[in-house]
Amino acid sequence: MGAAPRIAVLIPCYNEEVAIPRVVAAFRAALPGAVIHVYDNNSRDGTVEAARAAGALVRSEPQQGKGHVVRRMLADIEADFYVLVDGDDTYEAAAAPEMLRLAIDQKLDMVTGTRVTEAEAAYRPGHVLGNLVLTGMVRVIFGNRISDMLSGYRVFSRRFAKSFPALAEGFETETEFTVHALELHMPVGEVPTPYRARPPGSTSKLNTWRDGFRILGAILLLVRRERPLPFFALAAALLAGIGVVLAIPVIQTFLATGLVPRLPTAVLSMGLVLLAFLSLACGLILDTVTRGRMEAKRMAYLAIPAPDFDTETIASEASSPRPGAPDCLPGAV
Repeated sequence: MGAAPRIAVLIPCYNEEVAIPRVVAAFRAALPGAVIHVYDNNSRDGTVEAARAAGALVRSEPQQGKGHVVRRMLADIEADFYVLVDGDDTYEAAAAPEMLRLAIDQKLDMVTGTRVTEAEAAYRPGHVLGNLVLTGMVRVIFGNRISDMLSGYRVFSRRFAKSFPALAEGFETETEFTVHALELHMPVGEVPTPYRARPPGSTSKLNTWRDGFRILGAILLLVRRERPLPFFALAAALLAGIGVVLAIPVIQTFLATGLVPRLPTAVLSMGLVLLAFLSLACGLILDTVTRGRMEAKRMAYLAIPAPDFDTETIASEASSPRPGAPDCLPGAV
């Protein structure tokens, strides 16, 4: 346990020329022993030059979308702990040492920086409401251990990062982080962190409605994939309910007259009930498949050694300057 952990700060960027120098400088001050990685995602401004001038290691990811960038970063970079933060200077770098200390002390695989703000401009009411609704859905379905599912400020252990499948393409990647941790029953924690408005001249790429619906769609897909039995059982119940409602007048007429004059309704009702049983059968089969996938993911997670450090090593790593590094990696932008 004597060696200090390798800490990597991961910053995905898209047109953040104004904010990225401040973000890099803040994290170099908060975690002098960490290596700052900036991955540019097809920026059309001076993001790359600004990040490089600030002292970050810069690479590019040509596939557009935060999910693509996160997947590339977690695949490329080797570290013991990863600090993931947005490049828009809305998160407080000073919270990172506390998040790392919590991860080390309690051997957590994910620590989320939960956003706390009093500035309406920083965290608009529509975003607050959307976060509450979407986080509430995930808490009900997957477990009540996360209070800010959409936070872009996280600390991951190595075994979280290297066992995370990273299938999302855009902002829904935060939902995947949360569900991955909850599904594998990983130890997780939270640290409240200030959340502030973007600096002047910086604009948000988040569209409340478009990205909100994308995240909602991602949640539904994750429910179908990770909770197939409840998902298809609900579909079966809806189909069976509609079928029974349609069948009631047909049955009443048949009992009174011995005739079935509404044959199309009877056929439709029977078809809906058959679809309900088919949906339930699919749910039962996919539930068995999902359990096997879950066991395989759990074994892949356990194959990676748990972090074995203490807070003293974090303190020494955070207080000592990182060794000199080139402005960019081989093959970098």
